[in-house]
Amino acid sequence: MVFPEPIVTLSAKLLAGARSRDLHIATAESCTGGLIAAALTAIPGSSDVFDRGAVVYSNQAKMEMLGVPAALLKTHGAVSAEVARAMAEGALANSTAGIAVSCTGIAGPGGGSAEKPVGLVYLAVARKTGQTRHIECRFGEISRDEIRMRTVAAGLQLLLEATSDSP
Repeated sequence: MVFPEPIVTLSAKLLAGARSRDLHIATAESCTGGLIAAALTAIPGSSDVFDRGAVVYSNQAKMEMLGVPAALLKTHGAVSAEVARAMAEGALANSTAGIAVSCTGIAGPGGGSAEKPVGLVYLAVARKTGQTRHIECRFGEISRDEIRMRTVAAGLQLLLEATSDSP
């Protein structure tokens, strides 16, 4: 298995919860490069719950594939709560899913600043029947791989909480 056991367990639990609520999942990922989608699809039978995933590493991809407004990217930057929310909402609008998660951040080792340091990640979850929620994670200057794995775990947990809140 490519993923550590806690991520596999979390993925399986999330898929079972979504399945029991007849919820389909979409992802919109930047700093993880598709690892949340990969974690979900590593579980056999995930195709009845996982709808699609978008890897939108560039700002152009965020705009073209998810409809993230250029003005939002210019005003807040790609690594922001506002863009994470727009990404999740765009993934939802461009899929048949009922729930979507997004992530954008600075995985390092370079690219950080005093305002937006390495390890800063924003995640958001959007529901067709509910409000979009976002979280900010500050993982610190740990390795790129560890930031990405922690982001996967945070994204899966955010999805799990959102599916658990559903009627």
